[in-house]
Amino acid sequence: MTEKCGCVYLIGAGCGEGDLITLRGLERLQACDVIVYDDLIDTELLRAAPEGTPALYMGKRLGRHSARQEDISQTLVQLAREGKRVARLKGGDPFVFGRGGEEALALQAAGVPFEEIPGISSCIAIPALAGIPVTHRGISRGFHVITANTNETEESLLRRMEHLASLEGTLVFLMGLGRLEEVVQGLLRWGKAAQTPAAVVSGGNAPHPMVVRATLETIAERTRALRLQPPAVIVVGETAAMDLTSPVLNKPLAGVRVGVTGTVPFTQKLCRALREQGAQTTVVQQSLRETLAWRQELESLLDGSRHWLVFTSANGVRVFFDTLRENAVDLRRLATCKFAVIGSATGAVLSHYGFQADLCPREYTSEALAAALCKAIVPGEDVVLLRAQQSAAVLPEVLRAQGVPVQDIALYRVKPAEGPAVDWASIDYLTFGSAGGVHQFFAVHHQIPSRVTCVCIGAVTAKALAAYDGRSCLLAEEATVSGILEQICRHHQQLQIG
Repeated sequence: MTEKCGCVYLIGAGCGEGDLITLRGLERLQACDVIVYDDLIDTELLRAAPEGTPALYMGKRLGRHSARQEDISQTLVQLAREGKRVARLKGGDPFVFGRGGEEALALQAAGVPFEEIPGISSCIAIPALAGIPVTHRGISRGFHVITANTNETEESLLRRMEHLASLEGTLVFLMGLGRLEEVVQGLLRWGKAAQTPAAVVSGGNAPHPMVVRATLETIAERTRALRLQPPAVIVVGETAAMDLTSPVLNKPLAGVRVGVTGTVPFTQKLCRALREQGAQTTVVQQSLRETLAWRQELESLLDGSRHWLVFTSANGVRVFFDTLRENAVDLRRLATCKFAVIGSATGAVLSHYGFQADLCPREYTSEALAAALCKAIVPGEDVVLLRAQQSAAVLPEVLRAQGVPVQDIALYRVKPAEGPAVDWASIDYLTFGSAGGVHQFFAVHHQIPSRVTCVCIGAVTAKALAAYDGRSCLLAEEATVSGILEQICRHHQQLQIG
């Protein structure tokens, strides 16, 4: 072993949306150097780590090519021996059929420090999401968790059902959809009443969420008829007939699956807004922000001249003020400057740094911003564009055509991040927050399936998309996260009506 050794955090990431992770798990994730993650992890969690943190997919799923457990354990050991803090993200709880124990033993044997951080197990979370409590006063005083995904023969599984059929309380079978008929036949054979309530729940981050309720006698037939897809949890017992979901909290985008593209701050904000309305979100393409060296240009902004500092994105505002802080610039040196922003969202970020926008066009487009600037500028003032390297040329071209002095400073550039493969069957809508995001998406994914509805934040973004994909897209009426959300809600509602 090298002198410097890192550590491994075996983190239970919960079931379903990423905010079901524990605070401790999130803290460890935010401090890690590399992520090793499983299937069914909310990919939004991958963005909780420091920007640019490598994420290695090493999932294990029945029926799919997957990493051997020995290889996973060896990877954890090797990364730790390189001095890295490793966040091992596991669905549910690491020690509930998650092979966390095997990984812990391997780390122990290698002398690698590790910490197990419990998570919310699917055995309680997935039924709960369907309104099924695994215990309930007067109905079920306990529950039993069993895996049906074993190497047992059909006959040996049936024999094991003899003991399970005699147990009181709720039976919860994990990873058992492929052996549903065998489980049912075994329980019936050893005396479980045919009219016992039963349910099969595919939820959380499953590609096709669905709940099937029936009796033990009919559950297998109904589940197959409805073509419920794995992963799923099987619940047998009186509580399986209960539905403790609240009609008051039903949300307009419940069951809708949205793919999101863009930079980390944008995707986080949009995902949060979509989930509040009940949607499931997946970050399909992440753009990483890389700050450029612009110290020389910075000095020219602090010369006491009357500049219009123009921001066309929230990222530009953040990079600008972060750079000022890093260089210990006294903000009073900006006293002679005025500020212009392309929209209210950018203005809100500017306000966070203590400055109010002097100009914001009613229409959030480059053309409208240019027109407003041309009217506002007086002799002796110039325009300084503070934006991304890949920004469109429309704004400076319009300003220069009107005789406005323009300095175009590239504060940062964005580049596509590597991510997990996209399950397009689980995507209904795909959102784009910028033209640059469109270019980066197609550099990686090349095409969009015809069944997916695209949503663009503005006309410039829609034009960029049209160059790659000729179909029409939904266009946000306001170029903000709220505008995207409203457009998806309206379109989904129309589909429900029609």
